Amino acid sequence: MVCLPCPIRASCLGKETATITRRSSCDVIIVGAGVAGSALAHTLAKDGRRVHVIERDLREPDRFSGELLQPVGYLKLVELGLHECVEGINAEKLFGYAVSMNGKSIRIPYPLEKYDAHVAGRSFRNGPFVTKLRLKAQSLLNVQMEQGTVTSLIEEKGVIKGVKYTRNGESLTAYAPLTVVCDGCSSRCRKFLSNPRLQVDHACNFVGVVLENCLNPHPNYAHLVLGNQTNFVLYPISNTDLRFIIDFPGSKLPSISNGEMNHILTTAVVPQLPPELRTPFLTAIQKHEIKIMPGKIMSAAPRLVPGALLLGDALNIRHALAGGGMAVALQDVAMLKDLSKTLDLYDSAEVTKRIAKFYDIRKPAAFTMNTLANTASKIAYAMPDTMRKDVQEAFFDYLNMGFVFSRGILGMMSGLKNEPTELLLQSTIASAFIAGSILWANSFDTATAEIGTICNDCSKCFHSSC
Repeated sequence: MVCLPCPIRASCLGKETATITRRSSCDVIIVGAGVAGSALAHTLAKDGRRVHVIERDLREPDRFSGELLQPVGYLKLVELGLHECVEGINAEKLFGYAVSMNGKSIRIPYPLEKYDAHVAGRSFRNGPFVTKLRLKAQSLLNVQMEQGTVTSLIEEKGVIKGVKYTRNGESLTAYAPLTVVCDGCSSRCRKFLSNPRLQVDHACNFVGVVLENCLNPHPNYAHLVLGNQTNFVLYPISNTDLRFIIDFPGSKLPSISNGEMNHILTTAVVPQLPPELRTPFLTAIQKHEIKIMPGKIMSAAPRLVPGALLLGDALNIRHALAGGGMAVALQDVAMLKDLSKTLDLYDSAEVTKRIAKFYDIRKPAAFTMNTLANTASKIAYAMPDTMRKDVQEAFFDYLNMGFVFSRGILGMMSGLKNEPTELLLQSTIASAFIAGSILWANSFDTATAEIGTICNDCSKCFHSSC
């Protein structure tokens, strides 16, 4: 992550001459009321802050991202007093992952032995969860949440003073000593607060369907299938339905309208599914109940701008197949809670120091989960078919050894073990095992070429995970 304290170009921002006083209508403006924004609004308001949340669309979301919460994310909900938001939405507990390849399956549990029985991952439909978070925030009298579209940040002498936004065609302004931008992966305000060289990589597209009235082949486990051309993940979103997500590499997606997508799903995906899932899957795609979501990867590259900070997917995006996005966002909210507890928001110099500290202390935990997710995407498809098969088989064999090998990776994926030293140890052991397997199965020239490619891809993953 890079923090560049450079001046803001006035041409990028709405200019305003008004200054902030203690008579400002609120203490904090939050742009976006998704998981991160709603959780932060509730957290800051509980500490006595006056919070103004502006969300583009306050209807219940209908999407399939943000449905798998890793155990550390649940622990952060407990810490923030928001754990009841996963109750009453038909959420399912998750105790680990099942991994399948070529008809063979293994189960890898999360390292939950030291925790109470209620601590586990959770999976659910995103819409009801976000709605409960919003209602929890709105239950506090010092939270104002309204529907509107933020169009620009208000800046005076290099300091963010508030936002300009529209509501029902009316142009409005809001002022506060701190503005938090967490309006998602397609953030409109990110460019004002980030390194101008920052790039968002459209790495893939996710195709999601719901398998209705379908039993989970691995109850209370998410299920990753290492496929021939791409990977699939399944997890329960209720006690009767499973979410099935297919990871299509690249930015181009097979056409749904001309039947190309249906043909690929029928001929390439179905044969790789467990037999008990094939009929529910075919039923789902025949109903044309297919949802599409772009898969993006973006490293964190904020500029230190007085009066504003980035949070959630507006700050940092990792590959979604590993399900770490909500956990990272909730960890960040918990850090901001601690950093802001005794902070005078009208002390601009001290606020800027705390923002800089936040960007710094979030690195270790975010880096670990991001690296795992982005490396998984490389194993999925960012290499030739033969090489990918060799790596997938070696990776599966590595996980199949169990003990510290598989449990270490699940510990980091769950967020329960998020130290970079643990990542270094596990990645060194796994890399050595995979390299040895490739050397054993191929000629020396072929193996060294594959290992070189893998090392290069992994170095790119480390960079994009910062």
